[in-house]
Amino acid sequence: MSDRNSDNLKQENPGGLWARLRHPSKKSLGGLLSVGFIVGVLFWGGFNTAMEATNTEKFCISCHEMHDNVYQEYKETIHYNNRTGVRAVCADCHVPKDWTHKMIRKIQASREVWGKITGTIDTREKFEAKRLTLARREWARMKANDSRECRNCHSFESMNTASQKQRARKQHEMALEDNMTCIDCHKGIAHHKPEGMTDADME
Repeated sequence: MSDRNSDNLKQENPGGLWARLRHPSKKSLGGLLSVGFIVGVLFWGGFNTAMEATNTEKFCISCHEMHDNVYQEYKETIHYNNRTGVRAVCADCHVPKDWTHKMIRKIQASREVWGKITGTIDTREKFEAKRLTLARREWARMKANDSRECRNCHSFESMNTASQKQRARKQHEMALEDNMTCIDCHKGIAHHKPEGMTDADME
């Protein structure tokens, strides 16, 4: 290329690509923002779709550790089958609804996935051997968050204690006075209690 042509190119494009990046035109800036917005929407939509898919009962029981063990127990309970036809699925009890706590819970739940991958709970016998540890972990989580997921459907404020049986009414009144939470009394509400529970587990 001749020196004259090179000089002309420099005059038409002073500073080259770097200058254009430092001072983009309104048109190119608008294009970048539009592309970024579309990519962001697609990513967020895909991420949320995947998150919601992992909250379905079908997903939860897709591994035999759940399907052949705790799922069969859950099917015997009032949370699965009742006179009103309202069913609480796995995620209703085990996954928070708000985004921050949901993400924390998903990360925690990866432990169980790791257990399946590594084979530490891949048979009924192995699952039962770990069951008390898994249950204690979940009870502690529910105790720490004041049984938040239970309270998505149940609350002391909305209870009509007058329509409850005398024993239930008395227990709920005492629980309210003593600042107790659902999981303090309702371990085993949806799954069988693990073998080997201690007095501390029952408190």
